[in-house]
Amino acid sequence: RPGFQVLGGGQVMAVRAVPVALDTVGFKRKGISRSSLAAKMMSSTARANGGGVPSGSLVSNLQSQGATGLSTPSNILLGSAGALLGALLWESYSSSRRTQY
Repeated sequence: RPGFQVLGGGQVMAVRAVPVALDTVGFKRKGISRSSLAAKMMSSTARANGGGVPSGSLVSNLQSQGATGLSTPSNILLGSAGALLGALLWESYSSSRRTQY
């Protein structure tokens, strides 16, 4: 059942990719990494807001996710999006193989 494997793979990839991406750009468990994209975002946000990063801003939300990980609803949403993408890719792949023969 290759189609099922693609669906499951899409879910896993989507759920695992976001924390890796956050870590890569500098939103780490212990705080924002020096000289990272996250540090530049924080600096820009602080300058635009009189020296502080407002609660609820993009930077504060991304740092929260980087520090604590994704919430259950976020994981469900990402898993669903990954499953949908996997299904679409599988359908595209399957239909292209059928028309080749």
